[in-house]
Amino acid sequence: AMFLVGLSGGIASGKSAVVAVLRELGCAVIDADVIARQVVQPHSKAHQQILQHFGTEILLENGEINREALGSIIFSQPEKRRLLNSITHPEILKEMLKQILKYFVLGYRYVILDIPLLFETRGLTRLMKYTVLVYCDPPTQLARLMKRSGLGVAEAEARISSQLPLEEKRRWATHVIDNSGDWESTRRQVLQLHTRLEDSLDFLWARLAVGTAVAGLGGLVFLLIRHFIS
Repeated sequence: AMFLVGLSGGIASGKSAVVAVLRELGCAVIDADVIARQVVQPHSKAHQQILQHFGTEILLENGEINREALGSIIFSQPEKRRLLNSITHPEILKEMLKQILKYFVLGYRYVILDIPLLFETRGLTRLMKYTVLVYCDPPTQLARLMKRSGLGVAEAEARISSQLPLEEKRRWATHVIDNSGDWESTRRQVLQLHTRLEDSLDFLWARLAVGTAVAGLGGLVFLLIRHFIS
């Protein structure tokens, strides 16, 4: 009965702020970026494979991977980016599946998967009932990235061009949250999305199924108790 909702955006599009609101609303959110950091910790399988291919120059003094150093390599070399993805994606997917199972056991009827490269790795979209894109117009995206990261125009444009254009992702998403304007407008859109997910037919049938199962179980327990008492 549980279904999956894929959430993505682009660099500096405001996805993290949207996720924060969804968490406030009590949604089950799995952050692929957090998992990506966890699976490359020292002594992990992915950590060892990355060192074999990228060398020890990308390490910090504590043995952890310097994300900025590695990022500068993969942003300028697409083949290196594909190599890194082939190492980390299987490990990330394993951990995500574990967390999905956890939320299923806890009784959640849908789980939001926060995946930065959801639309770049198209195979994942087939697993989602809905896909949500946090969008902002290109000039706003560029300005926000430059302000946030202190990058120059050329560097910021290179980072943005390493991902699929938001306009292209927009065509594939089933829901779009436009974060080009003020924050109150964005927040209203997040609340509307939450309402749609809560009231979706999938969720309704899930609740009906659970209610029926609970009622049936309660009736069985009542009959057993009456039998033993009599």
